[in-house]
Amino acid sequence: MTEAEAKAVARQAADSPAMDKLARIGLVCRGVLYGLIGVLAVQIAFGSGGREADKNGAISTVASLPFGAVILWVMVVGFAALTVWQASEAIFGAHRLKDRVEPVGRVVVYTFVCAALLTMLLTHKTGSDDQRTHDLTGKLLALPAGQVVVGAIGLGVIALGVYWMRYGVKKEFRKQLRPMPRRAGAVMDRLGLAGYLARGVIAGLAGVFVIQSAVTFDPDKAGGIDATLRALADTPAGPWLLVVVALGLLLFAGYCFGEARWRRT
Repeated sequence: MTEAEAKAVARQAADSPAMDKLARIGLVCRGVLYGLIGVLAVQIAFGSGGREADKNGAISTVASLPFGAVILWVMVVGFAALTVWQASEAIFGAHRLKDRVEPVGRVVVYTFVCAALLTMLLTHKTGSDDQRTHDLTGKLLALPAGQVVVGAIGLGVIALGVYWMRYGVKKEFRKQLRPMPRRAGAVMDRLGLAGYLARGVIAGLAGVFVIQSAVTFDPDKAGGIDATLRALADTPAGPWLLVVVALGLLLFAGYCFGEARWRRT
């Protein structure tokens, strides 16, 4: 089989009805994760949060449910399908380099989610995103010009947060959705706006923490989603700011559920 024939077969598989259905299941699973993170964040805001408000905390919550293992296996399949779909988008669907960046980033994220799901299923344990962030930051700081590297990463994360907020305000997510009834479109606009604003705030604050880590040469200053959300409760606005951001994550979960229905694949 020639390279061209192999690419044609791969593209046909990526565009198959079966892959379309599996990718939509994956979008539902993505919504479940964001919804659970939002719920965990609300619990933290009111002082009753025991699990980390990140993907690992969400996965642990699912695992504790009746038939939790079955649900986790469904999520593995769904996120694996999302990984393949976004990989095909990066290879076949993008004609310019900058158009490949977003799907490649999603491939990395979905791969890590699949790994976390499989870790829970096979070992009944999940790691800590905050601890992994501390460890990685420490290794980077130990490199020559490590502070510059970590600082640049922090600026990049802040830029991502700004991009997500702009993406939501400009409602650029509409380009990814199929035509839909007016009422459904209005609902998706509100969910997408709130959700991307919340994600942008979290990413921006996480980037600030990474820059602080670079300036102070202290890897413990950096943190994952859980540490970032908990920091919101320590702001002058108190836990209510965390509640607002948590509600934004819950609304983004609703957007993901709508996306499973209306997303172009």
